[in-house]
Amino acid sequence: MEILRDHLNDAGLRDVDVSGRPKHLYGIWSKMERQNKGFHEIYDVAAVRIITTSLESCYRALAVVHDTFRPIPGRFKDYIGLPKPNGYQSLHTAVLGRHRPIEVQIRTRDMHRVAEFGIAAHWKYKEGGSPASQQTTERFTWLRQLLDWQQETRHEDDSDYLASIKDDLFDEEVFVFTPKGDVIVLRKGSSGVDFAYRIHSEVGNHCQGVRINDRICTLSTTLRNGDIVEVITAKAAHPSLDWLNFVATPTARNRIRQWYKNSHRSENIARGRELLERELGRDGLEAQLRSEAMQKVAQRCNLHSVEDLLASLGFGGTTLHQVTNRLREEIRLAADQSAPAPDDAELAQSIAVSGQRQDTLQSGSPILGVDGLDYRLAGCCAPLPGEAIVGAVALGNHGITIHCQGCGNVSRTPAERRLPVCWNPQRNGQRNRYPVQLRIEVLDRVGVLKDILTRLSDNRINVSDARVRTSVGKPARIDLKVELQHVDQLHQTMDQIRSMADVLNLCRSGSN
Repeated sequence: MEILRDHLNDAGLRDVDVSGRPKHLYGIWSKMERQNKGFHEIYDVAAVRIITTSLESCYRALAVVHDTFRPIPGRFKDYIGLPKPNGYQSLHTAVLGRHRPIEVQIRTRDMHRVAEFGIAAHWKYKEGGSPASQQTTERFTWLRQLLDWQQETRHEDDSDYLASIKDDLFDEEVFVFTPKGDVIVLRKGSSGVDFAYRIHSEVGNHCQGVRINDRICTLSTTLRNGDIVEVITAKAAHPSLDWLNFVATPTARNRIRQWYKNSHRSENIARGRELLERELGRDGLEAQLRSEAMQKVAQRCNLHSVEDLLASLGFGGTTLHQVTNRLREEIRLAADQSAPAPDDAELAQSIAVSGQRQDTLQSGSPILGVDGLDYRLAGCCAPLPGEAIVGAVALGNHGITIHCQGCGNVSRTPAERRLPVCWNPQRNGQRNRYPVQLRIEVLDRVGVLKDILTRLSDNRINVSDARVRTSVGKPARIDLKVELQHVDQLHQTMDQIRSMADVLNLCRSGSN
């Protein structure tokens, strides 16, 4: 700082402020994490700021800095000639000072006021409350853009809005030009579609092609600094959902979604209904859509009606996973509020079944926690009443799949797709039976299958399928599908089969 002050004074720049600061340790770590850089790539660990009285003095001070210290190639950025979208202006350079990199920022007092206190504070200070000049109006473009994003995402997840602001503030920029020479600042990695939407929403909505440096290029072509970009439009052209795969700016992404939301509402509603039908099943879907639980799901998704929810689901504003999870929560909450108080016997039975206090409301479903939803028992583990179970939200069209808690397929299912469920205690007179696959190795002799089936028949165990495989010199393998009511009955059945002299091995196997 002392060296710079002396050299600036010698160059006739006496009315300047020179200050400095070391970057905070947390700030260093955050920048390394955010930009995926090593410590040696952080050039503003130590920084010096020069504040001048005029625009001309900024560039004169820059010449003094580069004359005094060796500049580091590729680290100079002119945010005065090419301001950031949020109005920030300054000259940034990095030099080698006393064997270590030092960042130097050079700006006028007006620029410093904007950087420290914001655009609005500077406008109030300079204009007295009347933003009349074109320059001031341009400075408010970014603020208007933030308001647009807020309006467009008011019915969506707030985290998307916050992510858009953070990305726009901290991501690196690319500077491109219109054919008239106007500078457009975009996020690094932007495409011709991002450029079109930055010009105007209608330009983006009717974008048909893009010409970069007088050459026709694909819309997904990544723009580079200094490119001259011209958008080719057509009245019949409209956005494609494929554009979401390569656009880089929040503006373009939000505009594409808004166009599909507004112009394809009926198709989006039909698509959303189809997705729900695949997940929940066709039976009872209409009643479910008219239910109070579904209306509450729409409200939790910041939407006014179930129809809005279906449209949002159809164009991707809301995920199927969010809807089904919140629907199950609302159904379970309604069941909890309407359930009668359990007596001691019912409470003890629920604890024994599920390992935790469960709702004892008796419903038509054998499984508590999936009332009103489509579900199936997993063939891989074939759970039985009395076994601890868990639900897994299927990605296909099977709704919810019920597994044993120790099933290997459950451990490979993401935690957010798992649903706590338990067996509904059977009412008196109920005799639900569930298929279980057994694999038996026996000595290969005539009549061994008949003996096993007789033993099962004596215990009133129904066998729905039986297959025998034999190999010369090896034990025979018998695959049986039996129908059982409870896990205790399974253990008794397996013990009885094991007690037979010809049985070498017995295990429970999946049907898949």
